[in-house]
Amino acid sequence: MDLRVKKTKSAIINSFLQLRSKKPLERITVKELSDLAEINKATFYLHYKDIYDLSESLENELLDSVLSSIRHPDAVLSEPKVFISELFDGFIANQSLIDIIFSNDRKGILVDRVESKIRKFMFEKYSKCKDIPEINILLSFTIKGGYYAFTDNAQYDSATRAEIISEMADQLTKCFFSD
Repeated sequence: MDLRVKKTKSAIINSFLQLRSKKPLERITVKELSDLAEINKATFYLHYKDIYDLSESLENELLDSVLSSIRHPDAVLSEPKVFISELFDGFIANQSLIDIIFSNDRKGILVDRVESKIRKFMFEKYSKCKDIPEINILLSFTIKGGYYAFTDNAQYDSATRAEIISEMADQLTKCFFSD
């Protein structure tokens, strides 16, 4: 990629993050962002259709970054403690961006998309599991419940929260699927 293009995209993204940290997505204008990035509006439109396209692009990159921390996606049911620990490592590593990009009314979008991607992976690999209610409910409970328990208990350090949630997921899975 051309150095000028990299600098321009970097300026657009940095300006967006700066604005997004202060206001809701729907209140950010292309003109305001372009002025802050010191580019003209036409340059912005060479890279993105609109503010929502830019936001979605950043959301997708962030989602990929969180999910790339899961080194053992197969462990979701066999070793949930490992799986949840890896997932929360991804959340923790990206927390500052998550707080900006998925703030306000977009907070639930991240965890919904994480769950959707994990389900897709899992059910492609284990298609017979798709119709088992216990597995579907356990996935939602573990991923969404774990995420909200993690974010709602910020008074405790990240490692403690992740450890407790991963241990609970492990115990819950054992209750349902032990021999």
